[in-house]
Amino acid sequence: MSARTALLDAAERLFAEGGIAQVSDRRVGEAAGNSNHSAVRYHFGGRDGLLRALISRHLDAVLEFRQAANDAGESVLEDVRNFVMPSMQVLAGLPQPSWRARFLSQALNDPATLALVLDIVDQQADQLRIRRSLITRLRHLDQGVVAGRALLINRIVTGATADIEGRAERDGRDPQWLAVGDFLADAIAGMLTAPVTPNSRGAAASLG
Repeated sequence: MSARTALLDAAERLFAEGGIAQVSDRRVGEAAGNSNHSAVRYHFGGRDGLLRALISRHLDAVLEFRQAANDAGESVLEDVRNFVMPSMQVLAGLPQPSWRARFLSQALNDPATLALVLDIVDQQADQLRIRRSLITRLRHLDQGVVAGRALLINRIVTGATADIEGRAERDGRDPQWLAVGDFLADAIAGMLTAPVTPNSRGAAASLG
């Protein structure tokens, strides 16, 4: 294993377990078995570079599965599956126990890291394509509500997978990620296509 990979793996685990702001770069280096206290700066240019590398490592792996599938969705459910299942395939391929889902949840709940995540995600053409397809399919619904529901997708996926990953580690069980993906895709598709109660429009706007 390269020093860079060891740092990524150590950071992912430590950030997942203790929170991003609470873990120092020096501690990451020590956990990776690196005696150089400036190892994170040397290999990644600093904390932001380390976080970008961690996020990109996951999204690049997800993209590989999306491109391999090369499926054009023909329904809301198929679009959602094209969004959700590649992430589940990446998680399923990780050694157990894994910390990837919990790290991603920490990243989305850390204000400074969230900005990095959104910047990287905005450059992902595959995600933009799926979003546009969903918006087109849901044009019969109030678009403010659709936008609010869309914002919930990442929160649902990251929150659920983080909980499942943590429970799997504690219990020593297989997380069954592909089955988790099927469940989440069904649930999210149902949420996206649900009827719109008039009073919900204001609440949807407050999610942005």
